[in-house]
Amino acid sequence: MRNEKVQKLVMTGVFAALSYVVFTFLQIKITLPGGDATSIHLGNAVCVLGALILGGLYGGIGGALGMTIGDIFDPVYVVYAPKTFLLKLCIGLITGLIAHKCGKITHISDKKKIFQWTLFAAIGGLAFNMVADPLVGYFYKLLILGKPAADITLAWNIASTSINAVLSTIVAVAVYMALRPALQKAGLFFKIGKTEEAK
Repeated sequence: MRNEKVQKLVMTGVFAALSYVVFTFLQIKITLPGGDATSIHLGNAVCVLGALILGGLYGGIGGALGMTIGDIFDPVYVVYAPKTFLLKLCIGLITGLIAHKCGKITHISDKKKIFQWTLFAAIGGLAFNMVADPLVGYFYKLLILGKPAADITLAWNIASTSINAVLSTIVAVAVYMALRPALQKAGLFFKIGKTEEAK
């Protein structure tokens, strides 16, 4: 049990590093009026993938840490670091809840059911972000930058967050389904949550 916790902590660090790299170096940044910016990136896909593999808490922390560090090192995004940490953690928690509490994806072997629950979980976590990110971002900008900047960037943020959600869902589900057998062979497949029989 202790060995598994150590492995999960190490993997959380790996997902944090991966989400930082993907978010920072593989993003398409779109500069907006007023010196603000939004971006198309797959950082959220790493967060979802972490939640599918490690569970909502560990996966969410990994994704949230990586993208928050990315914000801290970017002069345009640095003011959004607290918002990023909270929202990305929530993506992981929601994805993990659906995948592991509802779908019990690590306790079933039917590939069709695993795919369905993985897809539902990714959609759930990213749909939350698709709604929450622009809304929270709007009020965050309203307090920090003033109303004109918030109004100007809202439509752009809705568009980029929606594109990110669709791309991240496709990538996270495809990568999880491909990685799952390899993780099982490597002994890095964690049984998350309890089965009904174990309760």
